Amino acid sequence: MRNLPILISGVLLGLFGVLGAGLVGLSHEGTAERIARNEREALLQQLQVLVPAQQIDNDMLVDVIEVSAPEWLGAEVTRVYRGRRGEQPVAAVLSPVVTQGYSGPIRLIVAIRFDGSLAGVRVLSHRETPGLGDKIEIERTAWILSFDGKSLLDPAPSAWQVKRDGGDFDQFTGATITPRAIVRGVRDSLEYFGEHKLQLFESGQGQAGTANGGDGQ
Repeated sequence: MRNLPILISGVLLGLFGVLGAGLVGLSHEGTAERIARNEREALLQQLQVLVPAQQIDNDMLVDVIEVSAPEWLGAEVTRVYRGRRGEQPVAAVLSPVVTQGYSGPIRLIVAIRFDGSLAGVRVLSHRETPGLGDKIEIERTAWILSFDGKSLLDPAPSAWQVKRDGGDFDQFTGATITPRAIVRGVRDSLEYFGEHKLQLFESGQGQAGTANGGDGQ
């Protein structure tokens, strides 16, 4: 009986430990779900901005496939939302494209017209330094709009860098790594699309599927 209080204390400590681990797990799961939900909402808002409804006659939220090309697109799985008009390819929206910033991964939406020019780029999520790296957000500056209309040939391949590295794209005062990462991610997305655009649009309208873009097969 003398050891009973010790046993009770041990059991209580164990229960508190299990409870605490469970709460942490639930909190992490809830945070992950909230981030995913926020990204989905941002994607829905930007799809019609990047590919206006009057340019297409299909439902891009239905006409979607998944690809795995992390060497180009950064993510293990990227969804490709395809816009068509009269069954002819108009544009593809890649989401997410992941590139490594100063404080962690930056997740992008990259919209590319079938001719290889950019319809636009938007930031889905990031953890860059407030007041410096967060200038990539369209709500803060117009920097992200500098990609509009660009392609692998405009500017020239050697100019797909920030100006500090001899390229055409502005960097931020005190934050070069962040814009450098986005320029690299967008360029890689254009290269991927250029090599795989026919394959990406092969599946019929409204048919979901998968396409492995990693090996070009």
